Amino acid sequence: MNRDVLSATALQDKVKLLSRELHIVQQSLIEQFYIDPLTRLPNLYQLRHDLEEATRFTLIIANIDNFKLLNDFYGFVVGDFILESFAKTLKNELGDTRVYRIAGDEFAILLPEKMNFYTLKAYISQLCKKLTHIKYAYAQTEIYVDSTLSSSASENNDDIFSKVSMAQKFAKKKQLKYWIFEDSMPFAQEYENNLKYATKVRKAIVDCSGIVPYFQPIIDNETGIVVKFEALSRMIDEEGIIHTPHNFIPVAKMIKVYDKITTTIIEKTFEIFEHNTYDFSINLSFEDIVNQEIYDFIIQKLHDSRMGERLTFELLESEKVNDFNKVVHFFNEIKRYGAKVAIDDFGSGFSNFSYIIKLNPDFIKIDGSLIKDIDKDKNAQIVVETIVAFSKKMGIKTVAEFVHSSTVLSTVKQLGIDYSQGYFIDMPSPQINP
Repeated sequence: MNRDVLSATALQDKVKLLSRELHIVQQSLIEQFYIDPLTRLPNLYQLRHDLEEATRFTLIIANIDNFKLLNDFYGFVVGDFILESFAKTLKNELGDTRVYRIAGDEFAILLPEKMNFYTLKAYISQLCKKLTHIKYAYAQTEIYVDSTLSSSASENNDDIFSKVSMAQKFAKKKQLKYWIFEDSMPFAQEYENNLKYATKVRKAIVDCSGIVPYFQPIIDNETGIVVKFEALSRMIDEEGIIHTPHNFIPVAKMIKVYDKITTTIIEKTFEIFEHNTYDFSINLSFEDIVNQEIYDFIIQKLHDSRMGERLTFELLESEKVNDFNKVVHFFNEIKRYGAKVAIDDFGSGFSNFSYIIKLNPDFIKIDGSLIKDIDKDKNAQIVVETIVAFSKKMGIKTVAEFVHSSTVLSTVKQLGIDYSQGYFIDMPSPQINP
């Protein structure tokens, strides 16, 4: 009997022990699900749960400015240190107020009351002062951190994340310390329009039918004869409206279909120039050049078409090139097939002569910002004279963009520029108009 009692007692003890261990495991799993492991703050899941439970509240988002830059410069160990330190700063400044880490460099503050616009503005203004130029010390290195705040003073808290996120994006775009969403602001309509336009862009690009090349002639300034055409991308939507690259290319890059534009323009341009004898040029970005699929497509196209001698590739936004070796390798490969190289928009942004020496192009296209008023802008003339003199010494031909009047064309010729293109000569067209 005693053995039976002892056995029952031992069994009960084991059951209690297993129950305690199970409870510990459950608590650990719950904590892992609701707690950010780095900062030990509640995470996005906990915030969503708390918002469901709350009836009246104000949500504020704090985003660390330029965190990716800090993380890349100092390394991820210091990046984690910054996140942990910023979390502690928030807790110290806000006391019992609930603080969450909801994304990589994004934190949320949940206030247990619904603030009106002016009360919220006063609160955020004070909080901004506390979260500006915060100094952290790591291994005898001082690191300064700033943040951007956003919130919503909407009448209701429906779609609260969308509202506060829209305010955060607006603040970042305008480089403001904070922004508060209000119902009168057209953010929602703007986002809806962006979504519709993105859908329109995707539809036009994916089936290729909406992306077409337009061609603008380039003349020899000595003879006035058209010697080449530049292929420019256009998008035609279902309503027949023509869109310029300035509008649809940034969207195409965001929705990851930009490479389709490049291959489509190349394909259609080659088809058209198979039936004439003109030289032609096609624009490429640095993104195109480092894209292995596009690289292979171009090399195969040059090999199969035997049209390389007539083709020039124009490098767009050359100041954004961060690996000259890859660009030089690409240029060397296409030159094997007789293709030439042009640097587009030279003289804009941070253009400089050093990468011209590195890239050794056949043409320099002088940016329209220098050309458009060159007939009356003496400073522009001095800059262009320098570019032309440098190019002649390097054996590089020059092209003037944005030639829009007879006086501009006359000045361009006087300055010794070799070729011209612009609306005065002819506008871009889907047909070849010599």
